[in-house]
This record gives sequence, C-alpha cells and structure tokens, in this order.
Amino acid sequence: MGICFRFEITYFVSESPRFMFNKRKLTKEDIVLIIANLIPVYGVWFQGWSATDAFIVYALETIIIGVMTLLKLLVMTLARGKDTWYNEGTSTRVGGLLFMFFFAVHYGLFVAVQTSIFSQSADIVPAGKGLLYFFFNWYTYINEDIAIMLSAFAVSYLIRSFVPFIVKGEYKTISMMRVMFQPYGRIVVQQFTVILGSMFLVFGWGKPFILVFALAKIFFEIYLNLDHVLDREMEKEERKRQEENKASDHPTGDSG
Repeated sequence: MGICFRFEITYFVSESPRFMFNKRKLTKEDIVLIIANLIPVYGVWFQGWSATDAFIVYALETIIIGVMTLLKLLVMTLARGKDTWYNEGTSTRVGGLLFMFFFAVHYGLFVAVQTSIFSQSADIVPAGKGLLYFFFNWYTYINEDIAIMLSAFAVSYLIRSFVPFIVKGEYKTISMMRVMFQPYGRIVVQQFTVILGSMFLVFGWGKPFILVFALAKIFFEIYLNLDHVLDREMEKEERKRQEENKASDHPTGDSG
C-alpha cells in the first residue's frame, strides 16, 4: 500500500488571523507551560547556566513532544485497536501500530533534520563527527542543568496535554490520524526559532536572545490556535472521505 502523509504548511500561512489566534484567559495548564519555558531563562540570566544548554533543551523538546504523541497513540491502540487511515483519496481501517510506526519514522526524520541543522549552526558537534551525530548522541549532552530544564518541559506536557487527553476521554473519540498530525504545527514554529537561536549563539548573543525567544514561544504556544486550524482541516478531510465512501457504496445512474 502506498502511504502518503501530506501536511500542508501553506495552509497555516494563508489561514485568517481570527482563526489563527485565541483571545482567552490563561488556564492552570498555561501557567505550567509558562513556568517551564521561563526556567531556562531564569537559569541563564541568574544562575549562570549556559545559553547553549538552554537551546539544546529547546531542541530536545521536539523529542519530548514526539514521545507524548506516541504514548497517546499507544493508549488509543490499546483502547480501540484500529482507526481510519486516509491515503491519496482512499480510506481504510488499519491497526494503531501502523500509526505509531509511521509517526515514529516520519517524525524521526523530521527531528533528525531539525537537530542536525541546530547542532551544526550552534557548533556543538565534535570535530570530525557526522551531520547526524547530535541526533544519535543527544543523551551525551545532558548535564544537571539540562536535566532540570528537560524535566520541567516533560512535566508541563504531561499536565497540559497527556493527562487531559486521558481524563477527558479524548482517546475514545479523536481520530488517530489527527493525533498523528498534531505535533507538526508547533514544531514548524519551534524549528525556525531554535535554528535562529543557534545562529545567535555563534555571535555570543545567546543570553539576550533566549529571553526574546522564550517570550515569543510562550505567546505562540498559548495564543496561536494551531490545534483549531488542524482540527478544521482534518474535519474537512474526514467529511470528504466519508461522503466519497457513501457515494461509492450507493452509486447513482441508469440501471438500464
């Protein structure tokens, strides 16, 4: 079966601002997210932590998001077994393990590209090592400061994303395809800013930029309505496929 995984980034650019941005009060989950993002800023500015370490954490945050997504897909697989897979105008029921495998491979390639560009731009790869050295050896970069920052992000994603996913019963109703798509909108924004930050590190401007970066990241994660945009597009796609399936099940025309 030929598998096509299409993610239309251009839609995010063309989407109307009134759909792209939320106007709402901060929730407890938002406060947790803000704290997690400001811990690296506090450490760099007041505790003497390395700005390079902080940006390594922001780069590794991509992996945390991927692990959380895989956990969601695992819960859905255990609870439901199968779901609908959309592929080039067709739809079929497949096991949740296929969603997990495909996401791991596709998202893994995405992370490999992002972390490789970041590590090369920030000049943190030992001389003579290959382009993918950081991707395959990220754990060797973890020190006490990085561990603290990574733990804060892991806890924030558990509280803000995974726990509500379970408690609210979303795993029973939301499509696996939609869950598989969810990380990409945020990661596109994060990828651009992390790579930009790595360039500032080269010029020794990491400390001031990390403050700007963290504030911009907080704003976009809380007020940029990427989940709403994704949900609208996936709902359109799902309705389209359902209508096509109904039409194929009940063809019209002369029986003559």
